[in-house]
Amino acid sequence: MRVLGVDPGLTRCGIGVVEGGHRRGVRCLGVGVVRSPVEEELPRRLLTIGDGVEQWIHEHRPDVVAIERVFSQHNVRSVMGTAQVSGVVALAAARRDIPVAFHTPSSVKAAISGSGRADKRQVTAMVSKVLGLSTPPKPADAADALALALCHLWRAPMTDRLAEAEQRAASLARNHRQRLRRAVRDSSGTGGNQQ
Repeated sequence: MRVLGVDPGLTRCGIGVVEGGHRRGVRCLGVGVVRSPVEEELPRRLLTIGDGVEQWIHEHRPDVVAIERVFSQHNVRSVMGTAQVSGVVALAAARRDIPVAFHTPSSVKAAISGSGRADKRQVTAMVSKVLGLSTPPKPADAADALALALCHLWRAPMTDRLAEAEQRAASLARNHRQRLRRAVRDSSGTGGNQQ
C-alpha cells in the first residue's frame, strides 16, 4: 500500500509518501513541504497548496491520502487556515477517487512512538529510525507527514477489519429484526384466527 501523508498548514504543508505492506518492509518514497507565500491572499495560497499536493499525487499515485485531523487550538485563525488546507487536500484526492483518512495528532504520535504525548523531536526520531533515514526529515511538518502516512499504513488493516465486522454485525441485526417482525406478524395473525 502506498500512502501520502499530509500535515496541513497554510504556510508549510508537510507531505510524505511511504510504501509498505503485509510482510514487507516500509520505505520512504518522498518527503517535503508545499509552501504558500504569506503575503498573498488566501485564495491564491490555497491554490498554490492545492497545485502542489496535486503534483505529489500525480507523481506518487498513492492508494490513500492520510490527513491530520484539525483540532481547535488557541489561535482560531491558524485553525481556520489548517482546516481550509485539509479541505483542499481532500478535494484533490477525491478528484482522483483516492480514499481519504483523517487521523488525530495523538493517535499518530501513539502509533509512531507509543505515546500520544510525544513531542516533535521524538516523532522525528522514530520516523527516521523506522524508515532508515540517514538524516531526519526537516522541517517538522515533513516528519509529521511521514508519521501520518506510517500511522495509516499500520492501522489500516485493523480499521478495515473493524469496518467489516461492523458491517456484518449490522447485517445480522437487520436480518434478526426482520425475522422478529415476521414472527410477531405470524403469531398475531394466528392468534387472531383462534379468537
